[in-house]
Amino acid sequence: VQLVESGGGLVQPGGSLRLSCAASGFPFSRYDMSWYRQAPGKERELVAVLMRTSVGGSKNYVDSVKGRFTVSRDDDLNTVYLQMNSLKPEDTAVYYCHAHAFGSWGQGTQVTVSS
Repeated sequence: VQLVESGGGLVQPGGSLRLSCAASGFPFSRYDMSWYRQAPGKERELVAVLMRTSVGGSKNYVDSVKGRFTVSRDDDLNTVYLQMNSLKPEDTAVYYCHAHAFGSWGQGTQVTVSS
């Protein structure tokens, strides 16, 4: 199982970024996927969960990102996305995608929100 995140960077407050996570080594469409983040000195935090399409593809978010972040997936490309809008300095963290069924993590991608 391999997960490779990309799309992080430096953005001003109020800006947007789209993170991608390319998955391989397992039948992606059959599994739920998640995004987590970890800020310096803090524990890793669950940001969003996206259920597999076969059970409806429902989405759940931590309260702090509701209305600003959107998780989606493309099962043909084996990729999960995190669209982040109206970014705030407190969104600064390393973002990771996670395949819970396998306990697998990507290497993370750094998101820095600063003016």
